[in-house]
Amino acid sequence: MSARRVIVIGGGIVGLAVAERLSREPGTEVTVVEKEPTWAAHQTGRNSGVIHSGLYYAPGSQKALMCRAGSQSMIELAREEGIPHEVCGKLVVATQGRELAGLARLRDRGRANGLVVEELTPEQAREIEPHVQCVAALRIPATGIIDYGAVCQALVRRLESRGAALVLGAEVLSSVQRGSVTVVRTTRGDLEADAVVACAGLHCDVVARRLGHHPSAQVIPFRGEYYELAPGATHLVRNLIYPVPDPSFPFLGVHLTRGVDGHVHAGPNAVLAFAREGYTWGTVVPGELRQTLAYPGFWRLARRYYREGAREMLRSASRHQFGESLRRLVPEVRDEDLVPTAAGVRAQAMKPDGTLVDDFLIERSGNVVHVLNAPSPAATSALEIARHIAGLVPADA
Repeated sequence: MSARRVIVIGGGIVGLAVAERLSREPGTEVTVVEKEPTWAAHQTGRNSGVIHSGLYYAPGSQKALMCRAGSQSMIELAREEGIPHEVCGKLVVATQGRELAGLARLRDRGRANGLVVEELTPEQAREIEPHVQCVAALRIPATGIIDYGAVCQALVRRLESRGAALVLGAEVLSSVQRGSVTVVRTTRGDLEADAVVACAGLHCDVVARRLGHHPSAQVIPFRGEYYELAPGATHLVRNLIYPVPDPSFPFLGVHLTRGVDGHVHAGPNAVLAFAREGYTWGTVVPGELRQTLAYPGFWRLARRYYREGAREMLRSASRHQFGESLRRLVPEVRDEDLVPTAAGVRAQAMKPDGTLVDDFLIERSGNVVHVLNAPSPAATSALEIARHIAGLVPADA
């Protein structure tokens, strides 16, 4: 009996986790195709390294279920592979009375998702984070930190040990169907597969169309800009400090997170990127920007959130305004403590009516599985997403 050949497109944490999972199955030959010269070059390598607990997500959603399970499987992998990590817990703080109702909703949601959520007075919060300012807080002990780049390297080592083909610098151009075989055409030649899993992140909808699928949503890229606290200010944050999310805006708001390397990240904000890989204001890809501006859903979203969007742009343009957001949480942070660091871009799937896809979105077309929305907490959930997708790939493909 011939081996089942599976191509996985995308060398971020989700693609590598899917490939690693499939490589365990007897009689399966796995090839990973990545357009960049390195692994984890985009979303995976540019996040704040948090192992999310599952606090924010609707009970019963894929995000909630996979994040809860994924935080455990990610920690198990880290222990097995010696990857730096720590389950340090985090605080979510209400800085004024009008945020208390939102804090209570978050408490109830976290508990509905099976989490331990501790309610703290301001004095109790300052025992954990001495420099925080709040009127009340929640502590979520299950939140942690990790080096996701190291996770990807561990997955690559596992794939290499099982004989998987790892192809860097190969952009997917198109595909053709020859009977039950899919021929994926790349800049490094044609590859034949019995099944394909596309985990192309920022380009997932583009790759889906190149593979002949009509995705139900389009990626709109949002840049998240970060600062680091200067070495003299890192003592202001012991672990992780988050605000109460604004219920009128679909992003978490700037927060402070210590990494496993001891650096403290501040951010991210959320501004429209002018390219799929638009890590700076000056990075503009006209065709990609036109695609965003021509999408009817974008203008519906813009009308709905123009005030919040204007605030995010002001925060992007002004270190002082960025600092003001942080000083709501930790008043001692000074503007001069903020050192610019690498930005990330979130691949956010949007429906034509302007609604942001709130859950993971995975679609199947023939023998091709498309991952079309996998923003945070996808890194935390990667091993569980991989388990789910492996079940969608036909065993007799």
